[in-house]
Amino acid sequence: MFATVMYGPGDVRCEQVDDPKILKPTDAIIKLSATCICGSDLWPYRGLQPTDGPAHMGHEYCGIVIEVGSEVRTVRPGQFVVGSFCLSDNTCPHCKFGFHSSCIQREFMTGAQAPYARVPLADGTLIATAEVPEKHLVPHLLATSDVLGTGWYAADAANVRPGSTVAVVGDGAVGLMGVLAAKEMGAERIIAMSRHKSRQELAREFGATDIVAERGGAGIERVRELTRGVGADSVLECVGTQESMTQAIDSVRPGGSIGYVGVPHGVTFDGQAMFFAQRRMLGGPAPVRRFLPDLMDRVLKGRIKPGKVFDLTLPLADVAEGYRAMDERRAIKTMLTV
Repeated sequence: MFATVMYGPGDVRCEQVDDPKILKPTDAIIKLSATCICGSDLWPYRGLQPTDGPAHMGHEYCGIVIEVGSEVRTVRPGQFVVGSFCLSDNTCPHCKFGFHSSCIQREFMTGAQAPYARVPLADGTLIATAEVPEKHLVPHLLATSDVLGTGWYAADAANVRPGSTVAVVGDGAVGLMGVLAAKEMGAERIIAMSRHKSRQELAREFGATDIVAERGGAGIERVRELTRGVGADSVLECVGTQESMTQAIDSVRPGGSIGYVGVPHGVTFDGQAMFFAQRRMLGGPAPVRRFLPDLMDRVLKGRIKPGKVFDLTLPLADVAEGYRAMDERRAIKTMLTV
């Protein structure tokens, strides 16, 4: 089959690789209905994250099960399934505590920018729908696999509550999903920080009540103005840079909460400043498996349409253009047809 392989910064190719096979009795093989490029894929693409030789790319996926290992019990061939980018057994103490992304057996999904993929720990990772969904629902279900689940975790970690004021730092796909999540959780005011018209419009559609185009100190000051000097109850940090983290910390009120899901690059903290700031912080890799059944149900019932975040669709053969478009901010998120 043909699949996406990253050789180094800026060097992404669609080339022939071996078909995936069952390697462990807990594996499943799925035929993907669609796949996509993640914002986190841009870190190695831009040379900001080290890579060790050619890497098979892709960790967001949904599709039809075609084969299962001898120990798989919860899914079977012919079922449509969605899985998380963090593979988990769903039985260990951390999974039972709701943190599947710290599963004792945790692995990270790879190789999903392809027509077929192997999913380890299939019983704990994959969720099947009652029937194969209609085609128009596939992009929305694909979004639950990572980007929506990550934005949802940001809102959950930031303790978003009905009637609260929320600020979202980052207007990429995860930030936009954070806006949607905050709306679904009942936030009364949602401040989206964005300088790009198309992203501002989608943020409004997902539930943003205010747009702040300023960044850095000016952006912090604007959030304070909008909250009458108090700061937001909850802030979702969805980028992972020093500037975005500082903006998040300084935009939340004392006693407020920050949910940070942007993979940190060059982020440091001043211990004494954090001590006196009195802000809560929770983040890390999103335990998408905890939220997946609920998110899939919301999609299947037509309550949310997170797949609108895909503003560019390309065939897998054109995956290199998909990476370029996201890197150059010509696209928010690229969906790949296989």
